[in-house]
Amino acid sequence: MKTGPRYKIAKRLGATVFEKAQTQKFAISAERSAKNKRRSRGRQSEYGKQMLEKQKVRVTYGLTERQFRNYVKKSLDAHSVKPSDRLHELLEMRLDNVVWRLGLVSTRRGARQMVAHGHVEVAGKKTRVPSYALTVGDKISVRDASKKHGVLEGFADRFANAKLPSWLSWDVKSMQGSVVERPTTSSADTAGDLVSVLSFYTR
Repeated sequence: MKTGPRYKIAKRLGATVFEKAQTQKFAISAERSAKNKRRSRGRQSEYGKQMLEKQKVRVTYGLTERQFRNYVKKSLDAHSVKPSDRLHELLEMRLDNVVWRLGLVSTRRGARQMVAHGHVEVAGKKTRVPSYALTVGDKISVRDASKKHGVLEGFADRFANAKLPSWLSWDVKSMQGSVVERPTTSSADTAGDLVSVLSFYTR
């Protein structure tokens, strides 16, 4: 099995942080490593658990610590919704995450590259900012010049077998769609325990 920095991080934070680590062989190796750590370290503190959740969520979305702190701050300033729900929404509504959720690419890292390389448009305008914050009603599309790009080869077949989140819409023929509603923890799985994440930052 391939090893390297990303696989070491995945063993520490969980396979979900990197899509390529989600294999049975990796799961067996990770469980073996976890048992060895439990024997050597004993019981993990509450602070340690919170920090692990924070790192897991941050790495899953591919954010720097500064970016993640900004999202946490905005979430804690929210008054109309629970901070954990607001944090989930902010992370999910990033353009790169939506591109990944639509299945245009297989990984969030690939989605960031796709956006940064100018293959995606929002409201008909090329947008190269992966962190671009989408809102309900925003139209997302693949640029005409990019529709035959190698990364999209076989997309129609992949899309036919994939389950599109209820908060997004997509038309395969026109290669465009939209955000139809706000993502919730039931319509978009969370990357970790967001309540613990917020507790870490408010200790």
